[in-house]
Amino acid sequence: MFLSKRKTKNIVLSFGLLVTLLLSHVGIAGDHHDDHQEEAEQKGAHGGKIVKQGDYAIEVTVFERGIPPEMRIFVYQQGKLVDPKMVDLNITLSRLGGKQDVLSFESEKDYLVSQQVVVEPHSFEVAIEAKVNGKTLNWQYENFEGRTEISDRLLALSEVKTAHVGPQTLRFTDTLFGIVSPITSNIVNVNAPYQGIVKTLNVAIGDKVKKGQLLAVVTNSETLQDYNIHSVSDGEVTQQILNIGDSTKGSAIVQITDLSQVWIDLSAFPKNIEKLSLGLPVSVSDNHGGEAAKSTISYIAPMMTGGHIARARAVINNEAGHWRPGMHIKAAIETKQKPVVMAVKVDALQTFREMPVVFAKFGNTFEVRMLELGESDGEYIEVLGGIAANTEYVTQNSFLMKADVLKDAAKHDH
Repeated sequence: MFLSKRKTKNIVLSFGLLVTLLLSHVGIAGDHHDDHQEEAEQKGAHGGKIVKQGDYAIEVTVFERGIPPEMRIFVYQQGKLVDPKMVDLNITLSRLGGKQDVLSFESEKDYLVSQQVVVEPHSFEVAIEAKVNGKTLNWQYENFEGRTEISDRLLALSEVKTAHVGPQTLRFTDTLFGIVSPITSNIVNVNAPYQGIVKTLNVAIGDKVKKGQLLAVVTNSETLQDYNIHSVSDGEVTQQILNIGDSTKGSAIVQITDLSQVWIDLSAFPKNIEKLSLGLPVSVSDNHGGEAAKSTISYIAPMMTGGHIARARAVINNEAGHWRPGMHIKAAIETKQKPVVMAVKVDALQTFREMPVVFAKFGNTFEVRMLELGESDGEYIEVLGGIAANTEYVTQNSFLMKADVLKDAAKHDH
């Protein structure tokens, strides 16, 4: 299979943008650390980050095995652990968007433990103030993860789009399949009032007719007089039952069906029937993506068929004649609505450290937000926590941010 020039160009452009993004961010100040610097950075005996001031050092760890993340701090003087009861400690975590988390600590075993949960992402500027043996000590450093910067030019080239976290009404649908059928009350068999022979027939199958239109002339068998047969309704000739010369005894001449409206007969299994009720909105589409129509459920059969299927029905307009009896269709039935306080687009979701995330946007800086999620209708998903209302987030091409931040994911300390 050959790709069009346009598709080939788009693929090359997308790949090129990804490479450009990856290469362009290696040297961004504040977002990435030089690999040699990382190798040289000291780790403490408990695997945490070490910061020093004079004879004192602090080892910062985040512990989260089986519990909500908490910060554990080990204090050293000349390389030896200081009794945590002798330390007064406060830490401020400054996050993107101006939010600050102030952590207080209590002693536990040979370390100090935060009394507040260290919420995800663990990406912040850290300010530490400690008092040890009457001496006040201060440290500041950056601990960024899941963060990257992208210029306006690259954002435009990569067609990144954003939206704001906010309320949505989730609309849940069931997809059922069915067939187009004529409405039985709109089917008319045209009969001759007196027995006779069809002398002339003015219509054929497929002809459109109007009420009062001449359909046929019949010769009365008793009087040998001719009389006219007229249409009793608007519609279309769907059957020609008799031909010229046939006797009208016991038979209709033609069948006329008004197809300006048609039934949509749907097959519903027990799991579907439980969700259905009269009046639910229905969106009907043909199987080749040509047309769509809106309606509501107007009938649900009281009995199941032998195949454990129940019939549900909707009526749709067919003035244009697109919906032909016998046509197979599918229908999306809106079974439930759920207003939620916050939701994001499903297409915006990525994974980071095996957690669902979106990328929050703060100017040209993007950072993951780990989400607690609820129900989804396929287009939007409810957000229960992990991001603030009205936060701007990436809805399209967020994989570019993920590709960049994955380079630093292994540097996250716990």
